Amino acid sequence: MAITSKDGILKVLTAYNPWWKTGVVNPRMTPKYKRVAFYEAMKRLTEKDIRRAVVLTGTRRVGKTTIQYQIIEALLNAGVPPQRIVFISMDHPMLKLSQFQDVLECYHENIYANQDVYYFFDEVQYAQDWDRWMKIIYDTQPDTRVVATGSASPALMKGSRESGAGRWTVIQVPTLSFYEYCELLEVDRPDIPADLKPTALLHKTQIERNQIMLQLSKVQNHFIRYLQIGGFPELALADNDLMAQQIMREDVVDKVLKRDLPSLYNIRNATELERIFLYLCNVSSEIVSIEAITKELNGVSRTTVENYIQFLESANLIYQSWPVDMAGKKVLKARPKIYIADAAIRNAVLMDDSILTDPIGMGKVVETAVYKHVSSFYYQFATSVGYFRGGKKNKEIDIVVDYPNIQNILIEVKYREGAPIADDDAIVELCEEASAGIVVTKTPNDFGTHNTPSGKELLRIPAFAFLYLLGNAEKHGYRGIEQSP
Repeated sequence: MAITSKDGILKVLTAYNPWWKTGVVNPRMTPKYKRVAFYEAMKRLTEKDIRRAVVLTGTRRVGKTTIQYQIIEALLNAGVPPQRIVFISMDHPMLKLSQFQDVLECYHENIYANQDVYYFFDEVQYAQDWDRWMKIIYDTQPDTRVVATGSASPALMKGSRESGAGRWTVIQVPTLSFYEYCELLEVDRPDIPADLKPTALLHKTQIERNQIMLQLSKVQNHFIRYLQIGGFPELALADNDLMAQQIMREDVVDKVLKRDLPSLYNIRNATELERIFLYLCNVSSEIVSIEAITKELNGVSRTTVENYIQFLESANLIYQSWPVDMAGKKVLKARPKIYIADAAIRNAVLMDDSILTDPIGMGKVVETAVYKHVSSFYYQFATSVGYFRGGKKNKEIDIVVDYPNIQNILIEVKYREGAPIADDDAIVELCEEASAGIVVTKTPNDFGTHNTPSGKELLRIPAFAFLYLLGNAEKHGYRGIEQSP
């Protein structure tokens, strides 16, 4: 007896596509709140002059599938016939074991014969030869549109470079920004201009800055919970935070480490992968030495560590931040800083109840959140986000936005009382060569400017305010206009 059959495939497809009968998407699958990535995907999907398939990538539970359902709802509301829209979950056992061609033939033979359709492929990397089939669809069905999701970025990016060049666009779906979190929970939000960016505060008077801070202070009390569990939409809305963290460990971490990555990369020993990820959770925001990891995790080879770090980055569980060469200043030998992709993941894994009273631990958590926000803001632009370590006293600048042929933006995270900046700190030493310098502080009253000996002003801004403003600028700049924070 065959494991798969066209009848079996049809039953699965019918279950996943209830709008074929009802004409609507289940409202529980389409929350009213929409992520930045939804608008970006719709813009690409409806572009008439340049046809592109859309591929959404991001970690589990970040909302990729929800975005697909929201797009389907928008298409139905625009009058697209329900039978022209098919949602195909490649993570379902029946469909995963089926040939890609059999799934498509089943749909066209039984539901809709023509090829002016909207394909929605969920977790597309599980389909055999997915990139070849997307190329075939693009090349042979000019009236067809495709929206796919995937949790394994390198597989998607590799396919994009090889089969997808000029055919599809990869859109990153990060965890919620602090701004998106506040929008999702419908908290009392600040009354600020839609186009207000953090660096614009340098050009305002202190009175104007204080008025803006009075508004931003409305969201301050939500910041700590955001750091604990707020990066994932469904979990952010949960009433039980402890249960939310448990679900995060089970669904976001355990399934990726024990199932997704071993399946995609033929990993035989998932325990070593877990040990490396746990180590990285403890050192998030620090410069990482491969030799130190191999020594700490006795018995794990250097090659294994390097490969597994790449796999973790591929699953959108970590970021690697690389050193930036600033104006010929000598930089540290190329070793990355590693950040967990969301501070909430780190907290859920470590299960450290003392984090709120540990200044060093909170500093790591906040720097992790700041890097995530800055990296997400800039991912679509021709720039990179790294760090600097060097200069006269080999000091560090936590985050450097490295614009080609344009002055950089320097960001130092000082999440502590007073947040002192010394005259010989690297951000002071190098701010003359930057377009802006930002010191991320802790408390609302630690807000304003810091004058350097050279007369350059650095912006001092509390973490919750900086992240909210950055998310605000991202949300209102989704139309693709290049911008600075």
